[in-house]
Amino acid sequence: MVDAIASRFYSSEHGGATEAILNANDGLASYGPLLPEGLKIIIPDLPPAQPAQLATVSLWS
Repeated sequence: MVDAIASRFYSSEHGGATEAILNANDGLASYGPLLPEGLKIIIPDLPPAQPAQLATVSLWS
């Protein structure tokens, strides 16, 4: 459930969004995979996602 919330509020490029939500909400993981209706959680601000860096390989020098 928390990973679905993270993907809804953050773009898919944001690695660590689920962990950020869990860290901002002490005891949230103790509810298990389904959160109770009406539960208020904190959605933390995250820095913008960084574009993936691709390594370049030179086949000839």
